[in-house]
Amino acid sequence: MNVRDVIQKFEPKMKKTIEAFQHEIASIRTGKATTTLLDRVKVDAYGQQMPLKQVGNVGVLDVHTLSVQVWDKSMVSHVEKAIRDANLGLNPAADGQSIRVSIPPLTEERRKEYVKLTKKFGEDSKVSLRNLRRDLIHDIEKLEKDKQIGEDEKNRGKKEADDLLHRFEKQINDLIVQKEKEIMEV
Repeated sequence: MNVRDVIQKFEPKMKKTIEAFQHEIASIRTGKATTTLLDRVKVDAYGQQMPLKQVGNVGVLDVHTLSVQVWDKSMVSHVEKAIRDANLGLNPAADGQSIRVSIPPLTEERRKEYVKLTKKFGEDSKVSLRNLRRDLIHDIEKLEKDKQIGEDEKNRGKKEADDLLHRFEKQINDLIVQKEKEIMEV
């Protein structure tokens, strides 16, 4: 095993951290209707907690309205309650077997809270990346200790690990700026 192999082992893990961060911030409201807003909603269905997507179809009617088409008519009230209780500030209204969810405009205070939340998710993701870098450097140092690589190659590997970390941290920073812009748009 060499430094390149070790780095190639850790790079996909860092990409997964970025993907997880993107998924987290996708569920943060921006004042516009997106189906990802309801991704974290769990419905008490058939005696267990199920993701909303497993009990109905979520769609966008217009910029400020989501629609949930519930498959089982007996589940409409459960879905409505789950959306209301999800602490998203949404008030669903049942209409037969479908539910309309109006997305109210965000207050300035709420927008600032969402920006803070985005930055918190970003910082958590950066910590995960730094932990992966630490493990990567540990593996590189182990290669040197086991005399599989020399000191120069170890130092190059550490520099590559730092470069990799900075590249992924920049992606997170760019995503934070982009999301902050979306949230603060009126």
